[in-house]
Amino acid sequence: MMEHRAALRDDWLALWRSLDASGDPEEVFRDLESRYSEPGRAYHGLVHIAHCLGELRGYPAGSEDTTAVEFALWFHDAVYDSRAGDNEERSAALARQAALEAGLPAGFANQVTALILATKHSAEPDSPEARLLTDIDLSILGQPDAVFDNYARGIRQEYAWVPFQDFAQGRRRVLEAFAARNTIFSTPFFRAKYEQIARANLARSISLFDTHIRLV
Repeated sequence: MMEHRAALRDDWLALWRSLDASGDPEEVFRDLESRYSEPGRAYHGLVHIAHCLGELRGYPAGSEDTTAVEFALWFHDAVYDSRAGDNEERSAALARQAALEAGLPAGFANQVTALILATKHSAEPDSPEARLLTDIDLSILGQPDAVFDNYARGIRQEYAWVPFQDFAQGRRRVLEAFAARNTIFSTPFFRAKYEQIARANLARSISLFDTHIRLV
């Protein structure tokens, strides 16, 4: 994880400078690092943030405001409690506070807030930035089998307090909702890159849950 930390710190400081933000970026980074290193974060940790930033770097330049997307990525899972239902709202509030305390415009803070709320994945993303951000967040679904399976194990660990039968039924519903979409990804770039693999991963995972549910 140390190699991720050094690279992440450099990425954060570069973003801070590009925004011409005021205040101490090191203090904000340490807070984010502490949050993403909390016990119980088997998936929603610093490796997830590093993966998301890597996906953003690989995205071809377009009309999107990628600085707002990057800022939102840093904060989108800053508050994470698998027993709570308001993680995105609290993460968005934290991001908004950090943006305003750094002297960034209220319009930017509002945009970042809306972007983080889009990662609830409960509605069609309504802006180019939201489409990009949500696709990056979902890019884990289109990874090779071993990476996807490690992600699935991480989610299960984060919900270890839920009996497996209940977890299987709930998780199956989540995965089915993504599989039922006309397209999982909103941008042509990520659709071409990950749609086919993501659908195969979802089908395989749903089938495994089906098998368990039938056997119990």
